[in-house]
Amino acid sequence: MSTSPDTPAHRIGARAQASEDAARAWPWAEKLWSALRSWDEYGALDVVESALDSGLDVESVLLDVIGAAQHHVGIEWAADRMSVADEHTATAINERAVAALPIPRPENERGRIVVACVDQEWHGLPARLLAETLKLRGWRVDYLGAQVPTGHLVGRLHRSRPDVVCLSSSLPTRLPVAHGAITACQATGVPVMVGGAAFGHDGRYARSLGADGWAPQARAAADQLAAGIPARPAAPRLTVHDLPHLEDQEYTYVSFSASRLLAYVLDGLEERFPAMREYSVHQRDRTEEDLAQIIDFLAAALYMDEPDIFSGFLLWTAEILEARHVPARSLAPALDLLAEDLRDFPRALVMLDAGKRNLPSAI
Repeated sequence: MSTSPDTPAHRIGARAQASEDAARAWPWAEKLWSALRSWDEYGALDVVESALDSGLDVESVLLDVIGAAQHHVGIEWAADRMSVADEHTATAINERAVAALPIPRPENERGRIVVACVDQEWHGLPARLLAETLKLRGWRVDYLGAQVPTGHLVGRLHRSRPDVVCLSSSLPTRLPVAHGAITACQATGVPVMVGGAAFGHDGRYARSLGADGWAPQARAAADQLAAGIPARPAAPRLTVHDLPHLEDQEYTYVSFSASRLLAYVLDGLEERFPAMREYSVHQRDRTEEDLAQIIDFLAAALYMDEPDIFSGFLLWTAEILEARHVPARSLAPALDLLAEDLRDFPRALVMLDAGKRNLPSAI
């Protein structure tokens, strides 16, 4: 399998070129965002075509125009300035823009790569951006899309025998599923590279889960794979070998009791937080959704034994609640109710206490 040269000078030159391309692409990314914001599919396609005509190469349009605009979509959704429907519409338009790009067939394939999202991960565009980037770099790519059940993924690896599988996940709540997918893929003898916000800004969770590689975004992943494919994994291992703390069963209990925990908190919250009695149906529905996510993030934090996963989500939730005109101070009694129910689980209590202490003092 041939690869491009990977020397310090080559890497510095590649980074400088990428930075220059991003600067040239920025005005086009802004125009694409404007089209996405107004749900203008044809306008978005015109922007992409014009960006190509201006001299931007296909990879820059893919990553620095479409990718940058999609990043803006994520920011707006997280800040509650875009609804789920708006976010889905913008993402669908960007998917259409990706499909319109001229991706040539490689003359000499470097090797074969499977790209997929882990099971339960619906955010498929980041993986799609990686798949198209790898095609542009000369790889044969099998792109499997969003939410790929691990069993089906493993079956595909047995049939296609790729050089590496790249797994994408955006939410930390998917880390337990991602862990199972990583170990299952490695058991077939295929190395696993992971990427996406779920694995931490520095890839710390990727290392904890035993992945063979991690990259913060598509261009970095393509550069790493050009430098060399990770070694084939050694003997298969169990997930508990990576995370011995799972033997205490706290993650298992919280995960399997999530529905009961949610009902318990909802029943008690109206008494602890009387303002909830005046909530509209919409506010009650959103409160239930938020509490369900809080429990899911607590489970993910217990799985990884990483309190920051839980505390970080609580801070984000507090900001979103205020943006929705729902008092964020309702989080404190909800955390107290969870602590009461989980009083026999020391790691969970530590995380709940740390999360409550890290909330803004005004809440």
